[in-house]
Amino acid sequence: MKKSLVLAMAMALGVTASAYAANPFSDVPAGHWAYDSINKLAAAGVVEGYGDATFGGDKLMTRYEMAQIVAKAMAKGANVDKLAAEFADELDNLGVRVANLEKKADNVKITGEVRFRHFEYSGDKKADNGNNNSQMRSRIFVNGAINDDWSYTGMLENMQTFSHNNAGEEDTSFQRAFVTGKLGGVNVTAGRYAEFLEDGNFFDGRADGVVASYGKDVKLTAGYAKVANKATSGTSAGTSAADTMAYGVLSSKIGVVDAHVGYYKVDDVVKLGNNDTKVWTAGVAFPVAQDLTLSGLYLKSDLDKVATTSIDDDGFVVGLNFKGAKAKQAGSYGVWAKYYDQAAGTVIAHTMNGNASGKYETNGYKGYGVGLDVTLAKNIIGSVEYYDLKDKTQDEKTDKTLWSSVVFKF
Repeated sequence: MKKSLVLAMAMALGVTASAYAANPFSDVPAGHWAYDSINKLAAAGVVEGYGDATFGGDKLMTRYEMAQIVAKAMAKGANVDKLAAEFADELDNLGVRVANLEKKADNVKITGEVRFRHFEYSGDKKADNGNNNSQMRSRIFVNGAINDDWSYTGMLENMQTFSHNNAGEEDTSFQRAFVTGKLGGVNVTAGRYAEFLEDGNFFDGRADGVVASYGKDVKLTAGYAKVANKATSGTSAGTSAADTMAYGVLSSKIGVVDAHVGYYKVDDVVKLGNNDTKVWTAGVAFPVAQDLTLSGLYLKSDLDKVATTSIDDDGFVVGLNFKGAKAKQAGSYGVWAKYYDQAAGTVIAHTMNGNASGKYETNGYKGYGVGLDVTLAKNIIGSVEYYDLKDKTQDEKTDKTLWSSVVFKF
């Protein structure tokens, strides 16, 4: 970047000096078109030139040198919000905090992701769904700052399905529209948002309601919402999973252990014959070695019968997680494994990619899943997962799924 261009930007900074000193640069004569501006910036201490008393207007500058000029202008009270956002990393290295300036300079941000996924079925599921299915999901997120404490998020989603019978399905819907902020010391989310409960083992889907949490080391979270299944494709997108859900979760960190207890009340669960279910949970997670975490979750439902059929009323999930793929770090990866043994009443809309049709959620299921996530390049993550599950009431009913995806973030 040439200094002549930098000077053109600097002229718009609004930097003022109380008095003008003599021009300190020998290569900027009194008749130069930028003489007054350079003199003003030099007097204010924003530009210094080189040690040989020259300004060097035709020389190229590094981003670090430009960040130094922006930092000095900021110290003088100049309005340099957009420049501060552009050189945020360099300013951070100089010890200049620009978080608030970034908010002002870019009040609304648009991000997105595209996911391509493919899954292969075998066992009992194959008879219901064919042996494969492919999908492309596109999401556009809009985030806007309302003020220092409140923000808005919206998300538009398009889902295209290419099923085993070659019948393409497409659906576009406004899946998110919510505000987040603080009321006193209480964090609040309200509107249409993504709810993710018990690490997705109890519920992962859309909710229309409100969630409030209070505390840090010991945190109490409570929520109430109308709920729906996570959108899949075509006419099934947004199919109601239940009517309403109310819950409370108390969580805390005890040494290296993350622990919590929860209570959930869900009305008119569709897959359970429109029965209600009340579920109590207790879970822990803690490191067992470097980058390796062990987790355990117990769930207990008050529902032990659907129509005239008796079903189990409790369940558990045990998991191991090693490292994790980070979108901005190419080559980073994560490996995980989980064992599931869940009664039907302990599941509303599960997050896992096995058992996609929800068939075994009606009777409960048991089995395992393993997966690998790898950041193939910056903001490109590849995943592969395998599940082997059985119907809890009929061991001969099996469900094996090989699931893969590539996600592009932007």
